[in-house]
Amino acid sequence: MEPGYALAGYRVATRADRQDWQDASLPSTGLVSLSDCVVDLTPVDPNGWDDWFASPHEAEAARDQAGKPGLHVLAVGFATADVPGLLSDLADGGWDTAAGSLPERLANHERFPRITAQRLGFELVGFDSGRWHTWTCLGGLVADVHRATGVQPGQRGLIPDEQSARRAAQWLNDSGLGNPKVFFWAAALLADVA
Repeated sequence: MEPGYALAGYRVATRADRQDWQDASLPSTGLVSLSDCVVDLTPVDPNGWDDWFASPHEAEAARDQAGKPGLHVLAVGFATADVPGLLSDLADGGWDTAAGSLPERLANHERFPRITAQRLGFELVGFDSGRWHTWTCLGGLVADVHRATGVQPGQRGLIPDEQSARRAAQWLNDSGLGNPKVFFWAAALLADVA
């Protein structure tokens, strides 16, 4: 288990190439993200309302059924200290708290599992109006964070260590630079399941 981390769920996502509008310090290929601002996601339901799978097995089955090359299953977790802020933003955004949903997993503090996976790093994300934004998709935030904290994305566009990621998220929250899109930034732990 990852101590102090609650499981958000699993995402089936592509890897992305850096776009012209993204910070030039990002790697040019192989970007990892939980945000559909950057990557394509496979939805849980046919209407595309939910992109969060409850188990790695469900996510792997959806990946295999999609039949698209280059899809990966990501396990996503948030520090338990960040869960109240995330739940508040999810509730404000009208997220359904049905059984098995992302808010329920976070509220129950489901533990982030120790799975046969590669821990990839941390992504600064926030929820707004039904979608997850990443610091790499909102113009200039990567450079602003680097100037203020010295933190910048590494391999795959992720922050390699928890302490730096949490410091950067706190600076974004204190600075207000993510507004009006994101009011609460959190460092999401990402692991590559498959």
